[in-house]
Amino acid sequence: MNWEMLAAIGQLAAVFIGIPSLIYLAIQIREQTRERRQSAVNTLTVEWGDVTCALHDSAEFSAIYLRGVQSFADLDPVSKLRFSAFFNRFLNYFEGMYLAYRDGLLTASAWGKIERTVSDLVAYPGVQQWWVTRRRWHTEEFGRVVDAIIAKGDEPKAYSIYNLREIATPERGT
Repeated sequence: MNWEMLAAIGQLAAVFIGIPSLIYLAIQIREQTRERRQSAVNTLTVEWGDVTCALHDSAEFSAIYLRGVQSFADLDPVSKLRFSAFFNRFLNYFEGMYLAYRDGLLTASAWGKIERTVSDLVAYPGVQQWWVTRRRWHTEEFGRVVDAIIAKGDEPKAYSIYNLREIATPERGT
């Protein structure tokens, strides 16, 4: 046996060992990516539940929220603070989801569902008033996403059947 024959046998052995190893590695990477996506979706689902907790746990805050989406400017200072804190958390959640979509962790259909929710909410005049003053709290990239959604000019429909005129306005201190 000469050196050329040994080199050829070595290369052949490397092919027989290397190809199955590469296939195994590709399968493992694909499985880890799937698990990572599922973990991200699970985390986002839990966070969504935490965000919306404020709405179903407090009738008082729910009234503030529903008045705020109609007109942020008409809220009293304490209600503005509460609405701002909530809506900032709300949009931080959506921003995280957008970044997860952009980075490939969320599918297009999952982001589409989220985008429709954002569209429904930012269509309200009170949310748009709030956004003007708080846009800078978010990344420029996400700001452009929200601005583009607002620019579509969708009608506010999310709470259209709630008869928002019946929401009592709290007495203001004199």
